[in-house]
Amino acid sequence: MKKRISLILLAALTMFGCTRTARLYPVQGPLSAQTPAPVVLARITGTLNPGDISVVLGDGEVCRGRWARVPSIDVARGATTATVPVTGDMSVVWDTVYGTGFYVAHVLGARLYAQAVVTGNRGTVINVELYKPEQQHEADVFFDRAIQHGDGGSFGAIKGVARDNKGNIFKIVM
Repeated sequence: MKKRISLILLAALTMFGCTRTARLYPVQGPLSAQTPAPVVLARITGTLNPGDISVVLGDGEVCRGRWARVPSIDVARGATTATVPVTGDMSVVWDTVYGTGFYVAHVLGARLYAQAVVTGNRGTVINVELYKPEQQHEADVFFDRAIQHGDGGSFGAIKGVARDNKGNIFKIVM
């Protein structure tokens, strides 16, 4: 019964949508060399379905885009970077931010994996990727977080990376 109520609550919150603020911390590139390094804010809408993402850069440039889920692919146990198909060149960014092999070990093939291309009104283009680690009892965890935090809990453990066309790599924290 508890599981059924959790799924109903999940569906209701998904229909209404959620907005979450993310912080992009520069870890490599010109912005990371500034002291202090600027923190870029982003707003992400949606939970389990595609949604919008908007980023306001330090100079006031507004970048907008739409994120969508990446279809899952099966990854064989013990696969190496050389034997796994790559979905673009963002795997290098994941490994830069989280350590060598992170993309293949955690992100590739994840059920909750999303990508976006966010374009600015002054020419900036930002590639964004987000993923949420699998949780054994996701519906129960979702329900518990919704009660505890009042925010639906759908973004709780999301990790992400971004790279812009100006040579900056970001770690996304939500």
